[in-house]
Amino acid sequence: MKEYQTITEISGPLVFAEVDEPVGYDEIVEIETPQGDTLRGQVLESSEGIVSIQVFEGTGGIDRNASVRFLGETMKMPVTEDLLGRVLDGSGNPIDGGPEIVPDKRQDIVGKAINPFSREYPEEFIQTGVSAIDGMNTLVRGQKLPIFSGSGLPHNELALQIARQATVPEEEEGEDGDGSEFAVIFGAMGITAEEANEFMDDFERTGALERSVVFMNLADDPAVERQVTPRLALTTAEYLAFEKDYHVLVILTDMTNYCEALREIGAAREEVPGRRGYPGYMYTDLAQLYERAGRIEGKEGSVTQIPILTMPGDDDTHPIPDLTGYITEGQIMMDRDLNSQGIEPPVNVLPSLSRLMDDGIGEGLTREDHGDVSDQMYAAYAEGEDLRDLVNIVGREALSERDNKFLDFADRFEEEFVQQGYDTNRSIDDTLELGWDLLSDLPKTELNRIDEELIEEHYREDETAEAVQAD
Repeated sequence: MKEYQTITEISGPLVFAEVDEPVGYDEIVEIETPQGDTLRGQVLESSEGIVSIQVFEGTGGIDRNASVRFLGETMKMPVTEDLLGRVLDGSGNPIDGGPEIVPDKRQDIVGKAINPFSREYPEEFIQTGVSAIDGMNTLVRGQKLPIFSGSGLPHNELALQIARQATVPEEEEGEDGDGSEFAVIFGAMGITAEEANEFMDDFERTGALERSVVFMNLADDPAVERQVTPRLALTTAEYLAFEKDYHVLVILTDMTNYCEALREIGAAREEVPGRRGYPGYMYTDLAQLYERAGRIEGKEGSVTQIPILTMPGDDDTHPIPDLTGYITEGQIMMDRDLNSQGIEPPVNVLPSLSRLMDDGIGEGLTREDHGDVSDQMYAAYAEGEDLRDLVNIVGREALSERDNKFLDFADRFEEEFVQQGYDTNRSIDDTLELGWDLLSDLPKTELNRIDEELIEEHYREDETAEAVQAD
């Protein structure tokens, strides 16, 4: 252990100190203030003769008389299966009044990159119980599928609903024969105390906490801690997935707060800013987090990620959603207009996308009609949306009977398929049956994206029309 009293500068969350020996990048540091307090930090940059240290608890109380000790190791997360059901702060310390954590091992929070050769392709369905996701933008084990939201939209409610309801369907477990259990890692960054209370009340009320590990970094906690929180969460997820064979769903909210912390620290280091003041390395930093999702050949478990971010000004070209979209496999878009109409959850399926959906649905994974039903509903809803613009110009009376059916379909799709509330858990069968109910309002001749055998099996003829035809 090396100890110095050579602090030269304190800037925001950073402390700069002179050293006479090489210090490792990411090395853990203890700083003892003149008042006797001990603060923890991490080496952010190391060069000949000087190091910059980011202090997790903030730099209050530190002056040039403080002692700096370099511990010679990087930050590690104490991991154990007993973490399930626990609530930790953003630095990994228990805050639920429970017993101290007795770890099975301590793992480096940076993680180990998955060898691309050893990655298994994600192609197994995760049921969230949300029709707009399961039916139209299916989540697959090992995928990273972000939710793009905006300030004031109910992304927290959707996140909690997914955390409560997400599961691997029983029939799929039977086919795989792996019997793997399902766990949720919930990492909150920069949220308010009110939001934290809502999260905890919901976890405890629904019993979801029993299979979850919750990391809480609040808005008044140091920004530096926000860089550590998602890495602690993902390290815990990797341990449960690849050593204890759990299927782990990691929900990270809010990635915008995480990126703001990156910008704050970059400004303190006087770095040359990139787009809109964010660091030029933000793409690399985000990729280090998102790419920790996946499956490994020979391992039963998996890590699936749902990062949530609020787009500043609802701008999907902003650097945070823009870079996230490049790295991840699609996005779930929340819509302000749908929210104002009272649709819960207000998911706009048209700009949403799950790039791995085709590999995670169909015979042996969900139902054989899943892909066709999804494609047909996309096409019908898109046509209904286009016709709404036309109605504003010429009025509904000027449209043909066919066009009016597509308009009615668009209305019903939003009011019955997307709308389900935050307490309704729909199985994939429920979702697809509802889809057939909506599609059966359209003439059979318009169902040009569905196999004829499936139409004959599932299409519901109008009972009144059948009776008239019989007469």
